[in-house]
Amino acid sequence: MSVTARPSKPPTLPDGLDPYAVERVIQDALDEDLGLGGDVTSFATISEDARSSASLNAREDMVVAGLDIAGLVFFALSDDVHWKAHVKDGDKVGAGTPLATIEGPAQTLLAAERTALNILQHLSGIATLTRTYVEAVAGTDTDILDTRKTIPGLRDLAKYATRTGGGVNHRMRLDDAVLIKDNHIAAAGGIARAVKSTVDAKLSPIQVECDTLDQVTEALDAGADAVLLDNMDAPQLAEAVKLVGGRIRTEASGGVNLKTVRAIAESGVDCISIGRLTQSAPAVDIGLDWAMNWKADA
Repeated sequence: MSVTARPSKPPTLPDGLDPYAVERVIQDALDEDLGLGGDVTSFATISEDARSSASLNAREDMVVAGLDIAGLVFFALSDDVHWKAHVKDGDKVGAGTPLATIEGPAQTLLAAERTALNILQHLSGIATLTRTYVEAVAGTDTDILDTRKTIPGLRDLAKYATRTGGGVNHRMRLDDAVLIKDNHIAAAGGIARAVKSTVDAKLSPIQVECDTLDQVTEALDAGADAVLLDNMDAPQLAEAVKLVGGRIRTEASGGVNLKTVRAIAESGVDCISIGRLTQSAPAVDIGLDWAMNWKADA
């Protein structure tokens, strides 16, 4: 018996993602994986007209992110495919949940499989870890932020994944916002000078990294709009929040993990930035399970 699936339209990208950036990531990843000769194993073992169907299945509990991006990987190699998503980005699913089905030329499915899974597993891992932190501070008014600690070339996608997990994006790039860190302070000759130079450059808002309560006072006096409270424990953070008195935004960073994040949030800081969300979130386990093989209609 032969079956032919009607090709479907490519998935639509979620809001907030640059289609050109996503296309670049997909094409670079496919080029990296396929090389110049393509999938030589599939070419040797599977006829060109063979068609197959497969299902993307969660093999552990997770928050889904990047599902339609994974679908676009298959369309990058062939228009002759059918894609159907069964869940959406941001959904929390259990092990065994079918995420999507894909039908099309068997050679295409096999050639795109690893790239699609790499992207989906990585982004869903970020979203899953982010959701865990967001749930850990539930009931407080503290936001969970990501950082610029991302895999080169994947920042837009990684930060999309943190949003999908319920987090909030910190600055995307160095030109996004002013953050005067310890090395800037040392090079400029102090917090007051660094802030004044930034004001003179007509840049705002201005955030200053502070390691001590004295530096928080300096930042306040200099006219900073926010402070990044670096590597302070919960009692120190509570003192800093009291010192600020709601006049400017407070952000905690450094030494944050799932054991400490609740106490940090309860100190009263406005937000907590966590590098590990995008730097070292473990990829989740997702499989592409073959459903059937058939020949296309003559």
